[in-house]
Amino acid sequence: MKKEFLEYAEYLEIFAARIATLRTAKNVSAREMSLAIGLSKSYITQIERKQNLPSMTAFLKICDYLEISPMNFFDDEMENPETLGKLFEKLKSLNQQELESVVGIVDVIVKQKVQ
Repeated sequence: MKKEFLEYAEYLEIFAARIATLRTAKNVSAREMSLAIGLSKSYITQIERKQNLPSMTAFLKICDYLEISPMNFFDDEMENPETLGKLFEKLKSLNQQELESVVGIVDVIVKQKVQ
């Protein structure tokens, strides 16, 4: 039988790790982040210690503070979600030819990185 849902402890682990990673990348303390989004000073610490999951409202505030979409929050392979989000927003204003030029530039950079 296929397992369809994670256990509660697994969700705690996912949230704890992802918030800690993104918060650290932003170079802010858990206390600073909690206060900045209007929650108790220990709220983020409780999540990172796997003591609590955020409410949907708090989750959206966390994503907004981290400048990441809720969808990208769960993409733990994305190392720089804030920067990629900004890039994506700018790319939306480009026409097809301009987008193809950007893809070409990225292809060159990726090839150089692999070599």
